[in-house]
Amino acid sequence: MSLYEAELVVAGREPAADGVLALSLCHPLGEELPAWEPGAHVDLVLGPGLERQYSLCGDPGDRARWRVAVLREPDGRGGSAHVHEELRQGDKVRVRGPRNHFPLRPAPAYRFVAGGIGITPILPMLAAAEAAGAEWTLLYGGRTRGSMAFTEELARYGDRVTLAPQDETGLLDLAAVLDGLPDGTLVYCCGPGPLLDAVEERCPAGALRLERFQPKTRQDAGGTEFEVELARSGRTLTVAPGVSVLDTVRAAGVEVLYSCTEGTCGTCETDVLEGAPDHRDSVLTEEERAAGDTMMICVSRCRGARLVLDL
Repeated sequence: MSLYEAELVVAGREPAADGVLALSLCHPLGEELPAWEPGAHVDLVLGPGLERQYSLCGDPGDRARWRVAVLREPDGRGGSAHVHEELRQGDKVRVRGPRNHFPLRPAPAYRFVAGGIGITPILPMLAAAEAAGAEWTLLYGGRTRGSMAFTEELARYGDRVTLAPQDETGLLDLAAVLDGLPDGTLVYCCGPGPLLDAVEERCPAGALRLERFQPKTRQDAGGTEFEVELARSGRTLTVAPGVSVLDTVRAAGVEVLYSCTEGTCGTCETDVLEGAPDHRDSVLTEEERAAGDTMMICVSRCRGARLVLDL
């Protein structure tokens, strides 16, 4: 699948909270940007080896600009530092996308739970749920009130939004939100790993949709040897124990998109034409895993002796 990719201009740059910077990105010639739906993210290609994914958190109806918000992470890998310290208004940045592994499914009611910068994919979901006439609430936590982004925008929703800064209220009261969910209610959650794990423990099967910034469990490339047939390239490669499918196809000179190499961003998602993937990512739902139609080749492997991939 080909993705939109272009040099966009940083048209706006403003603080959204303590340590959070919101960027508005526009086409330099004023062209319309591709349509997107709540839950989508884009890749910012900030430099060689410096590519990061950020959720679109603006208005999907505004085709003139995309908005992302970037948390400054002092112990990060350099992406957020680059955005905060070097990317200025008027600069150009290469942007690829959008992709959406966290789409808002139709439902009569929603419970949204966000932690910290996890509010970004949730924000446009609230407007979509409102427009659809669904019943919904948001529980939004952060370290402090000042660290919580877009609180002024959220104020328009009144008491459907509960702000819970940890230094004021302690840990989020998930039981009050998630226990006794009405039938058909979907829960959408994004934030740090411990929050996602806690929500996952409380939600009934099939009700939860979540997005992780970090892999649920660190995956190594262990396992047994298997073959990968590349249907478009007409080649068959052997994937050795301790080596990923991604590294194997790249070593053979096959061009593929990839970014996180941790199974969280979805950039390397590849169609599976034959065989049973051993899914080790943190992106696909249980239903998508069971279907076996795609896999993240940076971490996932094969349950048998052979896979045929659309590469």
